[in-house]
Amino acid sequence: MIGLLAAVAGGLGAAARFLLDGLVQSRTHGRYPLGIFVVNASGSFLLGLLAGLIAASALPDAWRTVVGAGFLGGYTTFSAAAVEVVILLRARRYGAAMVHAAGMLLACTALAACGWGLGGAL
Repeated sequence: MIGLLAAVAGGLGAAARFLLDGLVQSRTHGRYPLGIFVVNASGSFLLGLLAGLIAASALPDAWRTVVGAGFLGGYTTFSAAAVEVVILLRARRYGAAMVHAAGMLLACTALAACGWGLGGAL
């Protein structure tokens, strides 16, 4: 049953990613892939928060599978971020590609740590 719930949650997470990415991109009109950045940054924070809550025994371990691997696994995506970097490189926007790659890594790691800290404190 947990596997089925994780699969459904993954589909919902992927749909949420698609919707948020499109919403951000439609409102920013920029050439920078801000939508995927917002998705991955928010997902990193939420996954850190979830992990912190589970580590503090505030949530049952099943949440790791359903919400963590399922919903947030479908919501966040390294592959889309990597493709955005390749698109920027092919457009010869080397600075933007490096900012996107490094910024994504640093921001997502920092936000995951903040989420974990907050989850552990709650």
